[in-house]
Amino acid sequence: MKKQLLFILLFFVGISSSLKAQEALFRAQNIISPEVNEDKTVTFRLFAPNATAVQVTGDFLPTVKMETPRGPMDGPGKAELTKGENGVWEFKSQPLGTELYNYSFIVDGFNTTDPSNPFLIRDVASATNIFIVGGGHADLFMVNDIPHGSVTRRWYDSPGLGMDRRITIYTPPGYETSKESYPVLYLLHGAGGDEEAWINLGRTSQILDNLIAQGKAKPMIVVMPNGNVIQDGAPGEGSKNMYKPQFMIPKTMDGTYEGAFEDVIKFVESNYRVKPDKANRAIAGLSMGGFHTLHISRYYPNTFDYMGLFSAAIMPREDATGKVYSNFEETLKMQMDNGYKLYWIAIGKTDFLYAANKEYRDKLDAMKMPYEYVESEGGHIWRNWRVYLTQFTPRLFQ
Repeated sequence: MKKQLLFILLFFVGISSSLKAQEALFRAQNIISPEVNEDKTVTFRLFAPNATAVQVTGDFLPTVKMETPRGPMDGPGKAELTKGENGVWEFKSQPLGTELYNYSFIVDGFNTTDPSNPFLIRDVASATNIFIVGGGHADLFMVNDIPHGSVTRRWYDSPGLGMDRRITIYTPPGYETSKESYPVLYLLHGAGGDEEAWINLGRTSQILDNLIAQGKAKPMIVVMPNGNVIQDGAPGEGSKNMYKPQFMIPKTMDGTYEGAFEDVIKFVESNYRVKPDKANRAIAGLSMGGFHTLHISRYYPNTFDYMGLFSAAIMPREDATGKVYSNFEETLKMQMDNGYKLYWIAIGKTDFLYAANKEYRDKLDAMKMPYEYVESEGGHIWRNWRVYLTQFTPRLFQ
């Protein structure tokens, strides 16, 4: 009898615990976080009844100085959440400007994403949540009710690298049903990125869709290759399958990628309806991709009429010994003498590469090589690079 009573007691305790667990689960699922309010403040919530401290960190908060392998850099600040009686922690921001922001939570010292927000981005090996505050330039980062282009992942043969490689390609609205030929922008990622970086972190397809719909940019194809020559595809998407992405990968800035870049152009011009001439080719990139842009456009000096260097990683490198980097000034002058329509340089005032870019502009000035220069607030961040793309693409193919 005692065993039966004990069994019944444990049975009802189990049911009670299960119901409480389900209630907690459903309460957590019903939480809205982040909530962008009408006054542009944003409310963050996290159900963590057993936590002793919860913080939110993200680029919507004032920056703080952080020590990194690349030296002191601006990093995201932190804010404390307040715990409610229902076990839900909450923080309300100040009114925020129009922008795409990223954030994560810190629970008792452990950094984690927001379980109530399914929208995340991966930057190298870090995954963070995102949200958009509209009403300005960030409307270009949103999906609006307009005609949309297509984004495909293709594989191309690269004889120069001895492998098939994965590439991301945006085609403008109407490409599939038209017979028109289009100009091409080759858009290059930075260190730690891959063929997914510009489409996911850079919001390339949303930006192009919106600018084309507004008549501010010409319909164009955007080609986003993988600049890591030892990879055939992004981590989890290539033959090495799933492994942790790294910031710097061997051979990314030794001339191998630039020397084999013709393989990308040949694939695009053999498989897409493009205008295969200098006047209809542009190349741009951020950080390492800006370094690649500088050298690809110089190494093939009569190939591109439009160049964009976004926070370009212009710095001396011990491994920059390949043929691509020889005769630097002579080939740069040849590029200038051949003529082009736009050489566009942009960087943030607090970017750790600011001095290197200033030195490069001094070299161009001494050569009397024409360029346009844009200086923005902030440092080496995607917030700047997305904006640079919105500024650069309307200048192309006009």
